[in-house]
Order: sequence, then structure tokens, then C-alpha cells
Amino acid sequence: MFRKILASVAVLAAVLIAAPAAAQAAEGAGYTGQGTNVTLTVGEVGTMTFSGLPPNTPSTATAPDAVTLAVLKAATASRATDASGTVSFQVSSNTPGTYTITDTAGEWVATGTLTVVPADSASTGGIASTGYDAPVLWIWIAGGALLLGAALVVVMTTVRRARQQD
Repeated sequence: MFRKILASVAVLAAVLIAAPAAAQAAEGAGYTGQGTNVTLTVGEVGTMTFSGLPPNTPSTATAPDAVTLAVLKAATASRATDASGTVSFQVSSNTPGTYTITDTAGEWVATGTLTVVPADSASTGGIASTGYDAPVLWIWIAGGALLLGAALVVVMTTVRRARQQD
């Protein structure tokens, strides 16, 4: 009986000691968060969001020289993460290409991709007109008039034949 009690106490002690030890595991060593992949045209401003970072922690975003972070033309920008471990930065570029933006918060690193495509200079803002410009209503009215005319010819022919047979 004593052996069973001693074994139970040993198992209980191991569980009580192991649980807090697991909760105190080293955080963030090489952890990679998530960044959004954004596609913009030249000169357009977009938002890149990085998540999976520790909450309420200072973070620094790093970008190539061709990318503008926030409002200023800077290679780095700093901002604290929110309570859910998410941080957002405004990005833009005047040079087409694909850029990797990295955000670091402590030992956590999140990366996102910014793709900048050239603006379409041949665009006039709408779809090219390639067809007939008559309003659809007038086309339906003309079609209806043709159908009424055909129906009138059929009725008049039927009435004329009926009168000839009498």
C-alpha cells in the first residue's frame, strides 16, 4: 500500500513540475511570423500587415531602398505591435519590381512580399468602344415594330382569304 501511495505522489510531483517547465519554454528562437503579399502599381500606397509577432512589442520593418515605408522615404520604420501581435506599415514604390519586406520584433521575424507593377499608360479609364452605339431601348422598339408589322400582314392575309371563301 505504501508503495502505491509513494508512486502516486511521485507521478503527481512529476506532473506538477513538468507543466510549468513546459510553459516556460524559450520563446521566439527563430520563429517566423506571417506577412502579407501586396501588389501595387507604381506610386500607389498599400498596407502590409505582419502577424504572429509577440503582443505589445516594438518592431522594426526593413525594406530595400526602392521602397518607401510609412510616409517618409526610409529603409526602416519602427512601430509597436498591437495586443494580438499584429503591426501594419504603409508601403509604396516608384520602381517596378518584387521586394521582400522584413519585420523584426525581438527574436520573431515576419516577411512579406511587395510586388510593384508598372502603371498602364495606354489606359483611358474605360473599356474601348468596339460596337454599335445605338441605345438598347431603340433596338428593342425597332424589333417590336417589325414583329407587329409581320403579325399585321398575317392577320390581313387571313382576313382576306376568309372573305374570299364566303
